[in-house]
Amino acid sequence: MGNESGLFELAGWNGLFSIFVTLGCVVIAWISLQEIKWEKFVRGDPRGPKIRALQLLTAIGLGHLVSRFVLDYWNWVGTLKWLFGGG
Repeated sequence: MGNESGLFELAGWNGLFSIFVTLGCVVIAWISLQEIKWEKFVRGDPRGPKIRALQLLTAIGLGHLVSRFVLDYWNWVGTLKWLFGGG
């Protein structure tokens, strides 16, 4: 029974790590998107609520894609030890 609780705890830490990586990537995407000259791509006020909503959705999409890559890469690196007989 003690081994199962350790697995649940590990799954919980893994989930928390994934949340922080994803939120960090979304924040980095948001900061990066602020450097784009939106007035060249859209009509109206580039600081208006519609453009901000577009920026937010774009930041979430890009952040999710980048975090998925980072988390997959982290997982792949972690499983390489099985290829070389470690563990």
